[in-house]
Amino acid sequence: MRTETASEEQDHHLPAPEDWPKGFGEASWWPFVSAMGVVGLYVGAGFYVLSHGGNSYVPQIASPVVFVLGTVVFLGGLYGWLYHGFVDHYWYREGGGQTKLRWAMTLFLGTEVATFGAGFVYYFFIRVGTWPPTGQTIPDVMSSLVLINTLILIASSFTLHYSHMSLLRGKRNRFITFLALTILLAFVFLGGQIYEYNLFIAHEGFTLTSGVFGSAFFGLTGLHGLHVSLGIVLMCILFVRAAYGQFSSERDTSVTTVTMYWHFVDAVWIFLVVSLYAGATLSG
Repeated sequence: MRTETASEEQDHHLPAPEDWPKGFGEASWWPFVSAMGVVGLYVGAGFYVLSHGGNSYVPQIASPVVFVLGTVVFLGGLYGWLYHGFVDHYWYREGGGQTKLRWAMTLFLGTEVATFGAGFVYYFFIRVGTWPPTGQTIPDVMSSLVLINTLILIASSFTLHYSHMSLLRGKRNRFITFLALTILLAFVFLGGQIYEYNLFIAHEGFTLTSGVFGSAFFGLTGLHGLHVSLGIVLMCILFVRAAYGQFSSERDTSVTTVTMYWHFVDAVWIFLVVSLYAGATLSG
């Protein structure tokens, strides 16, 4: 009887023991690798500030190099984490743990609220003071481009929700179609944000180092852009897995958690538009 139980446990073991590095028990190093990549992104942003705006504390080349390396490490860690934790073993284990994974995403989004909250506290602190800040000219950040981009991002939330609902109703082709449409809308939104950055930086000289508002604006919108990029990566992984026949109405945990993440990203953007874009145009 004891042998039978051990055999069952072996058949239903967590994927981590077969993960890298070998013999690390039930834990996995991939989340740690992903976290190191995120650290690289923040360090790269810090190096940018330290090498621009009249500062020469570090060489200007340090910022893009560290940022690119951080991106590569983060995406590599994310790939290993998701592949070994979900994709590779999808066919070989029964569904289970859905509630735990949804709660894990909820807790992760709680940490994201704290991350964005720190940036908003900084912005609100400078916004309640003299406006515009002494010696600074605030550009007209509220434009038709922002409104169009907002509508695109809101529409992507609806298409992703409809995609998930199609999966739950057993309509796989419609699920994949609307998932692809969501990815397309996300790319269009990201392209619009890049175009907006180009207008500000190249034509108006408004950059991250343009005073306290510049650091708040590019810090918050750039952080949101990184989250949009991550959302695109996650949805592309869903799309590839769906193309291989994974996911069903009974096994949709990954779709649910990514949907939760994307709705959060959309909600943050709406708050950004109201407080940062529209709020910056109001007289003090």
